[in-house]
Amino acid sequence: MPEPLRRLATVKRMSTFDLRQIGSSRIAVSPVGFGTSPLGDMPDTYGHSVGEERALETLAAMMAGPVNLIDTSRNYGEGRSEERIGMSLRAHGYGAELPPADNKLVLATKLDREAGSGRFDAAAARQSFEESLEAMGLDRVHILHLHDPEHAVDLEEITRPGGSMDELFKIRDEGLADVVGLAMGRLDVMEPLVERYDFDAILNHNRFTLLNRSAERMYTAAADRGIAVFNAAPYAGGVLAKGSDQVGRITYQDANDETLAPVRALEALCAEHQVPLGAAALQFSMRDPRITSTIIGVSKPERVASTVEWATLEISDDFWAAVAELPYGTDDPEAGRDWVPG
Repeated sequence: MPEPLRRLATVKRMSTFDLRQIGSSRIAVSPVGFGTSPLGDMPDTYGHSVGEERALETLAAMMAGPVNLIDTSRNYGEGRSEERIGMSLRAHGYGAELPPADNKLVLATKLDREAGSGRFDAAAARQSFEESLEAMGLDRVHILHLHDPEHAVDLEEITRPGGSMDELFKIRDEGLADVVGLAMGRLDVMEPLVERYDFDAILNHNRFTLLNRSAERMYTAAADRGIAVFNAAPYAGGVLAKGSDQVGRITYQDANDETLAPVRALEALCAEHQVPLGAAALQFSMRDPRITSTIIGVSKPERVASTVEWATLEISDDFWAAVAELPYGTDDPEAGRDWVPG
């Protein structure tokens, strides 16, 4: 057995995650989920490539551990993420029909706009879904989000009667998804949509971390309505997992000494309390009662094992009291990002 899988097997015996049910659905998810955008090979976003062999090894590690939620998208790596997931599913004995209710594996994907044109009407949404099923070799999914409407050419295509938002709920009504939601970044676009539609779940990234709390109000409103909240990217693009000496970017943007100063303050606090920075960043999200699951992007098997270790590490109340004294941002952490589609 490769060393990462041996480590994970040990952690699995030591660790169990209580699953959290999504509303009245039959779907229950672990408090940590794995995001697979890095496994689609997106160097413009993450600064490094991930080949097929490494991606499949990472997926194998995911399926060997106690985390049951795997999140992907049609546009992650121009379809490569879903294709690799399909390869892994077949290697693990899954056929076209995923087990609908045993919750040993919960698979989430997303409806995406048409590549190139940005068109995101109902036809584009349905085409995206059909391409996802084909890539993964499935006939349905457990969770389906409408993805990144802020990058569509026309938001009206999404929200008008008969638009892609209606198509999302139609797919659920057809029994092709158990849970439907909205996954995106920009809060000024997202919050009105969350208020308008009866989603089962929402997913937001980079906006509720040790460095930034701009999603605070939306998470409270969603949780109060019984909407499952998936908080993605608690490591702020990787810097809160690997540290400022290894990652000179925050939320996929180049950082400088000024913007890295809050990271270094956290690193100093973690060193004082002997807490791994990644464990602090992950558990900051996990310990919030509004958050159903925290989505972590990983790109190698070792990160699967370390995620489980960080998620189950005991951290003192004194540490969290000290964290509460540190400043944090409330503005859009990606406002200056030169966004490149993956």
